[in-house]
Amino acid sequence: MSKHVAVLMGGWSVEREVSLNSGAGCAAALEQAGFRVTRVDVQRDVAAVLDKLRPDVAFNGLHGRFGEDGTIQGLLEIMGIPYTHSGVLASALAIRKDKAKMVVAAAGVPVAHGVNVSRFEAAKRHVLQPPYVLKPIDEGSSVGVVIVKKGREHPPQEIARPDWPCGDMLLAENFIAGRELTCAVMDGKSLGVTEIRAATGEFYDYDAKYAKGGSFHICPAQILPNIYQRIEECALTAHQAIGCRGVSRSDFRYDDETDTLVWLEVNTQPGMTETSLVPELAAHAGMNFSELVTWMVEDASLNR
Repeated sequence: MSKHVAVLMGGWSVEREVSLNSGAGCAAALEQAGFRVTRVDVQRDVAAVLDKLRPDVAFNGLHGRFGEDGTIQGLLEIMGIPYTHSGVLASALAIRKDKAKMVVAAAGVPVAHGVNVSRFEAAKRHVLQPPYVLKPIDEGSSVGVVIVKKGREHPPQEIARPDWPCGDMLLAENFIAGRELTCAVMDGKSLGVTEIRAATGEFYDYDAKYAKGGSFHICPAQILPNIYQRIEECALTAHQAIGCRGVSRSDFRYDDETDTLVWLEVNTQPGMTETSLVPELAAHAGMNFSELVTWMVEDASLNR
């Protein structure tokens, strides 16, 4: 008898739409692979819903707060439902960009200089010398990221608006020029490195990530072999240092002119839409989408 898989998606974070798209694609691929699938649009009654369903596995297709910060993982541990991706500790650590940087830097991976600051303070004065980046301390999908360009006289004011959806604490980091690169890790091995270029601008923002035609990917990345290998090594080190399980994806910047490589963050719940990077890297490594999600279900467990 085939496993019953509950695909968790949606939720109520600012990344809800991305999660719905990821979940829909994964659910369809799992059905194609022969699993019995129930799609669960996660709301605050998710414990009652799962208690009624009693699936064999929960496929975590959630993004953002509550879905990739250790919260849903803790609930699944309590309920005894095996689940995909990283566990409670790794999820909680990875979503806090400042804390994750400390751990990964201690493991020998190069990171950008940064400081924590409230959004109100960052709206009053330049907290770093421009150019620099302001990003919410615990959001993904480039939601709320602002680049403060060189020569800008005043700090950005949009971060102080009353309807700001991304929390009060920001991470300010020195802006690293150059290429945007990403590397997926699966089962303790690299799936390869992709370069991402935004189609309309210099920053791989939310629209570039998820809109059709918003970006184009060069897979594998056309960079020097030693840099390619270094990125793979750093991604694997970050995966292990944070304690990730299943599939993770680390993002980097590399400046050819100064030969500067910087790790930005690790994604414990990387996007799984038709434009997403992990499915593309898996295909490059010889694994189609259905095989990828099947592996993730078979890898699911408790105590992750």
